[in-house]
Amino acid sequence: MSHRRDQRSSRAALFDDLEEGGLRASSSRDVDEHGNEKAIESLQDRVSFLKRLTGDVHEEVESHNRLLGRMGNDMDASRGIMSGTIARFKMVFEKKSSRRMCKLVVCFVVSFLVICYMLRVLFHYLYG
Repeated sequence: MSHRRDQRSSRAALFDDLEEGGLRASSSRDVDEHGNEKAIESLQDRVSFLKRLTGDVHEEVESHNRLLGRMGNDMDASRGIMSGTIARFKMVFEKKSSRRMCKLVVCFVVSFLVICYMLRVLFHYLYG
């Protein structure tokens, strides 16, 4: 009988170790689940941050596209104005009398700028 008791006690010890191991396994599972939940929450926070960030980038890109569209329209309008102005200058320079008048105006403007420069130098020399 003592042999049987020894077997029973060894079996009990064997099963006790399994039960304790089972408890340890369940507590480690709880720890693993808790760690997984924290990791999931962290990932959810990162995903929501990236979602907000991509939304902000999308809004910025759309505003820049609108700005570029307006600039393109403005450039087209200014190109039309410039081509009209150039056409008028061509008409003016095609006539000989207009060409003489333009030369005369340019000579007066250049003369005026030279006289202003000379007076400025003179005043600087006298009162400087």
